[in-house]
Amino acid sequence: MNQQVPHLNIDHVTMQFDTPTGPFTALDNVNLKIDKGEFVSLIGHSGCGKSTVLNIVAGLYRATKGGIILDGKEVNEPGPERAVVFQNHSLLPWLTAYENVELAVQQVFKGKKSKKEMKEWIEYNLELVHMSHALHKKPDEISGGMKQRVGIARALAMEPTVLLMDEPFGALDALTRSHLQDSLMEIQRDLKNTVIMITHDVDEAVLLSDRIVMMTNGPEATVGEILNVDLERPRHRLELANDVEYNRYRAEVLRFLHDRHAKPDVPNSKVA
Repeated sequence: MNQQVPHLNIDHVTMQFDTPTGPFTALDNVNLKIDKGEFVSLIGHSGCGKSTVLNIVAGLYRATKGGIILDGKEVNEPGPERAVVFQNHSLLPWLTAYENVELAVQQVFKGKKSKKEMKEWIEYNLELVHMSHALHKKPDEISGGMKQRVGIARALAMEPTVLLMDEPFGALDALTRSHLQDSLMEIQRDLKNTVIMITHDVDEAVLLSDRIVMMTNGPEATVGEILNVDLERPRHRLELANDVEYNRYRAEVLRFLHDRHAKPDVPNSKVA
């Protein structure tokens, strides 16, 4: 990987929040360089600052120290080049699937695409997530997994450089989650987006990721270990079930999480 000019640089990020009892340091000196097209998962125990990292990259929080550099430019506010998919789909209930995606497209491409081009672009992104059959259905007419597909289509329609995902499949049943994981792998293969995803699911992290970033426990959380996942793509979950390397990666992540659970007060190590 090219370490000199990373696509995305989370550079010495520290985050403090003011509380009634004084400053609370959620993150301490987080450093992470991500190349274009990489799929990176953040994993760690609850309260380890994963969502705080994601919100800083999204521009929803501004770091107390350090910052985010994307393609050589500092970012400290939201922008369409960094689209977010939350665990809750956040669809507007009075709009159809098409109209929910249309809102994002109009925000980003008004004056840049014609009405015909915007229509085709909306339909293309809904087709990417296999939702062409439900363009005109409202959120209460479709399943939880389908709502999340629309949320992903809305994010992709903004044509982001970086796709940020905060436990996007955490609330779904196992079968729906596996289908959406497969769809996400297909989309990322075709679009080559850079993806940063928060997950609590070890198998999901190993299946999807190029690298897994394991966060130390909070407060003052930081990067504990980084695991490079060198598994050939495309990846198929059934074939990987008995794969020696897949299970070795899985065991490494489980070991880290177990150690942090067993020894929560171990001093945080910092990885550059």
